[in-house]
Amino acid sequence: MNLQEIPRRKALTPEAFHRDYFKPQKPVVIEGITKNWPAYSKWNLDYMKQVAGDKEVPLYDDRPVQHEDGFNEPHARMKMAAYIDLLKSEPTRYRIFLWNVLKEIPELQKDFSYPSLGVKLMKGLPMLFFGGEDSFTFMHYDIDLANIFHFHFDGTKDCTLFPQTENKLLYKVPHSLITHESINFSNPDYEEWPALKHVKGFKTRLNHGDALYIPEGYWHYMKYVTPGISMSLRGIARNPKNLCRAVYNVAVMRYYDNLMRKIKGQAWIDWKNQKAIHNTEKYLSEINPEVFF
Repeated sequence: MNLQEIPRRKALTPEAFHRDYFKPQKPVVIEGITKNWPAYSKWNLDYMKQVAGDKEVPLYDDRPVQHEDGFNEPHARMKMAAYIDLLKSEPTRYRIFLWNVLKEIPELQKDFSYPSLGVKLMKGLPMLFFGGEDSFTFMHYDIDLANIFHFHFDGTKDCTLFPQTENKLLYKVPHSLITHESINFSNPDYEEWPALKHVKGFKTRLNHGDALYIPEGYWHYMKYVTPGISMSLRGIARNPKNLCRAVYNVAVMRYYDNLMRKIKGQAWIDWKNQKAIHNTEKYLSEINPEVFF
């Protein structure tokens, strides 16, 4: 894959952020943006165990999607205290994602503020993410194609991003928001997935206190190098095309997909995965015919 390092900036003004990154829709890592937050010194696994240890949390792993799985349905549940102990004791695939701070632990809202970068953020949706060593998300993009500010704490995390212009090379699964789940984006097998040799994207490693700006609809793959915590703040898509796609995803696509799972069962999932390969190989043969000869 052709991956360039995401630029890192300090003391980024709203004017510079809009000119260099928001308007052209390019990712950037903003260093030091959280240093004045109480979260910068407080947010670690022990603190989360202290303030949320008795909460039952939804857990997700990297198992392939099955037809009986509901949309964003967790694979397991556990008390936060037990989950933190697990993260600290051994590698685990279990992750927490899209855990609403305001709903679950309102006091955590005192630990952060909304950045002044000239982007209106949805203040009711600060979401927390937790992961263990070597745990990862599938390559995906968010259902609402939002502008995302992803803040990382307590550990390190590797991030790979692709713009929507790379869709035809990513083995995108139809009627969904993911690529083919058999792809290991940390170490892709180019014999099996030859189109990935042509895809262009971005990469970075997030450390404690870093904030990653993910532009509208960007694909993202996150892998925890060490156990860690992240929080995302999001703003509504500004591009009218992306906004329309977001409405379609929320109001139509996810319900259609769930309906087809109920009607066709695992055959629907298998067909989608096969279609992802077929569509990408067809496109690749058009732009680079010698790949198949």
